[in-house]
Amino acid sequence: MHKTLFQRIIDREIPGKIEFEDLRCIVIHDIQPQAPVHVLIIPKKVIARLDTATVEDEALLGHLLLVASGVAHKLGLAHGYRIVINNGPDACESVPHLHVHLLGKRQMTWPPG
Repeated sequence: MHKTLFQRIIDREIPGKIEFEDLRCIVIHDIQPQAPVHVLIIPKKVIARLDTATVEDEALLGHLLLVASGVAHKLGLAHGYRIVINNGPDACESVPHLHVHLLGKRQMTWPPG
């Protein structure tokens, strides 16, 4: 099995602009930002997509959202931010490794994309 782009960043095989890291996840700046603030919260455990997460991943999934909230506050997103998880090709999933997009510092529209 080939390593994903995110696994290679986690393993420091390729560079990434790291905003935060702990034992369970890493937060990096998106290389193709869709907002002035656009970071990715990535679990270190490989989960291909949300559909493949199991009940054993429940605490990790919650941790990702709490980290997103903490990073949002650190990055000055007091007026709001958007959390996005793409699941599958129809949702524009580009890397088969679950990750949470945190976007902010611009007005978001509804409905999205």
